[in-house]
Amino acid sequence: MVSWLILLVIGLPWLGAAAAFFIRDAQPRVLNTLAVVVSAVSAACAVALLPFATSEVALSLPVGGIFGNFTFVPDGMAVVLAIIATVIGSLAVIFSINYMEGETQLGRYYALVLLFIGAMCGLVLTSSLLLLFFFWEITALCSYALIAFENDNPKAVEGGLKALIITQFGGVGLLGGALIAYSALGTYDIPVFLAQAQTLAPGLLAVMAFGFLAAAAAKSAQLPFHTWLPSAMEAPTPISALIHAATMVNAGVYLLARFYPAFEAVPGWTTAVVIVGALTALLAAIMAIVSNDLKEVLAYSTVSQLGYMVYGIGVGGVLAAQFHLLSHAVFKALLFLGAGAVIHAIGTRDIRKMGGLGKEMPLVRTVFIIGALALAGIPPIFNGFWSKDMILEAGAVGGPTWAYVVMLVVAGLTALYSFRMVWTVFYGERRSTTHVHDAPTAMRVALIPLALGTVTTWLLIGPFGRLYGETLPTHHLHIVDLGEMAAGALAQIAIVLPVIALGLLAFWFRDRLSGITRNLGWLAALARADFGFELANRAIVGATRGAASVIRGTQTGQLNWNAVGIVAGLALVLAVLALR
Repeated sequence: MVSWLILLVIGLPWLGAAAAFFIRDAQPRVLNTLAVVVSAVSAACAVALLPFATSEVALSLPVGGIFGNFTFVPDGMAVVLAIIATVIGSLAVIFSINYMEGETQLGRYYALVLLFIGAMCGLVLTSSLLLLFFFWEITALCSYALIAFENDNPKAVEGGLKALIITQFGGVGLLGGALIAYSALGTYDIPVFLAQAQTLAPGLLAVMAFGFLAAAAAKSAQLPFHTWLPSAMEAPTPISALIHAATMVNAGVYLLARFYPAFEAVPGWTTAVVIVGALTALLAAIMAIVSNDLKEVLAYSTVSQLGYMVYGIGVGGVLAAQFHLLSHAVFKALLFLGAGAVIHAIGTRDIRKMGGLGKEMPLVRTVFIIGALALAGIPPIFNGFWSKDMILEAGAVGGPTWAYVVMLVVAGLTALYSFRMVWTVFYGERRSTTHVHDAPTAMRVALIPLALGTVTTWLLIGPFGRLYGETLPTHHLHIVDLGEMAAGALAQIAIVLPVIALGLLAFWFRDRLSGITRNLGWLAALARADFGFELANRAIVGATRGAASVIRGTQTGQLNWNAVGIVAGLALVLAVLALR
């Protein structure tokens, strides 16, 4: 039963992707129905895995040789992330019915979305490092192709290439770590590695630990690799909600959490994780404040909230970071889809051309405010408050004071840009004469469940904690229930709530604070320039594309020679693996 559920969760979206690819675009209704049914059934299968969550291998595919067995373990962390990928994936597909109406190449769009959903589920469910790398690369490929979906838009193509190149630095770190594990232990099995990690030479373990940190930073858009995510906003907005907010960008956080027991004792590793998370959260929050592109604000917000999760892992709050991953996936998907409804109605992403939309879009306004309140961490019913508070509590106990102070500042900045975003889009004077409409039916079907989830998922902390505690024995998690979480929140709220209030007041009295704003003009200029990281990443992308141009002459355009090159490269990799 469990093995069949795993196969369906991964394989069904891939079968749907193959079918969507071959269905003609002249049949949009058939494509919509196929994508909705396949994604919904996959989501149902993922939810059905919950009672069967275990730390034992549930599915093993004997491949043999240097590949060993392709194994799958549906533990708590894997099942929860598979549910996030499939449930939010199905809602994004439903939203796409209205959003992508009239678009060409709809079959290619749905094929890539379903391929991604299956790959993301495989990434978290597999217990083979080699297979994890395989799924990791497929998600990157789907991300690239969907960012550049409008291939006649130069900005979209550039954004896709940028995302692909930058995230590949992370892929190198992950593959290197997998090969180190195999060379030392003779297996790619993750549970075996976690149990025997301390038997590796300290130098090898350190290389693997920091290689995985680089992989996580690139995938989850952390410093210095974060610049690809704002550029990825050229993708259709349902893709931004699914891939670039709720699922793929969480893969880096998942990687750090999964391998935390093996790396926590590596000298300097947790400190490096804390530094990366705290600085990313701070700088991205500042960049969100100065941006006037609605999707870009949400992208920087995603980078900042992922920084919260990375920081949480660094201070030992693995459970808190994973709970915030769940909360963030729900409320940020809600915000992105709400933004998509706004953009679909008004035809622009520039918030300076919006204003006063709340009267004509009451449903979108309501659900967007719910998402923004969760993002800002406003108590008491919004999931972002509870999960973010758990991270701050872990940081107060197990992290450096300077980093805790930085994260408090980030909480205030988050409230500031959240309030600015809501007010500028939905309130104030109307700055556009475009006729707008509220969300159509399919969009409503996607938005309302996410809004309900934003105000209810925090109630799941008890079963969530028990699920993780019972199926992740090597993590030695401190499990909390609803009462203990509430007690911890009371201890933190006296510190956190005034900081959030300051952020809200800073926007409300922005005119009176104009003198301070002018004095901080240099900081705003730095933020608009991405603090110099964009220049560095552009240099890397440019060098990579230049190198590709140099070897372009080796591409004859003849399929036979290309096949020879692929086979020769595969043979070389297999030879290296065989020789360890």
